[in-house]
Amino acid sequence: MMSGESESTESELLLPLETLLAAGIQIGTKIKTKHMEPFIYKVRPDGLFILDIAKTCQRIRLAAKFLARFEPPEKIVVASTKLYARVPILKFCELTGATPIVGRFLPGLFTNPFLKDYMEPEVVLVSDPDADEQAVREASMIGIPVVALCDTDNLFQDIDLVIPTNNKGRRALAMVFWLLAREFLRAKGLIPPDGDPPLRVEDFEARPEEF
Repeated sequence: MMSGESESTESELLLPLETLLAAGIQIGTKIKTKHMEPFIYKVRPDGLFILDIAKTCQRIRLAAKFLARFEPPEKIVVASTKLYARVPILKFCELTGATPIVGRFLPGLFTNPFLKDYMEPEVVLVSDPDADEQAVREASMIGIPVVALCDTDNLFQDIDLVIPTNNKGRRALAMVFWLLAREFLRAKGLIPPDGDPPLRVEDFEARPEEF
């Protein structure tokens, strides 16, 4: 067994273990839902549940390949009401061509054709199914799949593909969206199988002074 937050080998990880640990993608909350149990590696003495990093990497690969199937990429909508998810989402969409919705999600955006900004996505990616409940609900109403970053306190209602990760931390959100972008571009053949995007992980990170 590895010494880090995983039961698997380094070869299954998307980056060196130390790099992933430093970003904190494995740090959960002090709440554990039944849905998230299969993705939890352990609980720390301070009560925080820790996610299995290898399973997070596996789901990032899976989600990126799934999203890469949709054409044109503008039909992929990435939504979040969270401040710290704003920059990572905008950078992800800049690299992939997906459509961002950051900040308030206008009710009816997916369901009311009379709205000025009405859109018809084919898949939705959200940073937190609780915070982005409206987007998830409307995606479910129109019958399109939802991919969601889920922390240890999330439930899976109306979620089709879960990426288990810390969905609250600045660095964690930057890392996950950067990895998603990288694996998406690799799956599309837009960068080599071992290539990296033109933007760095640091470029995806929100700065506290910006808010």
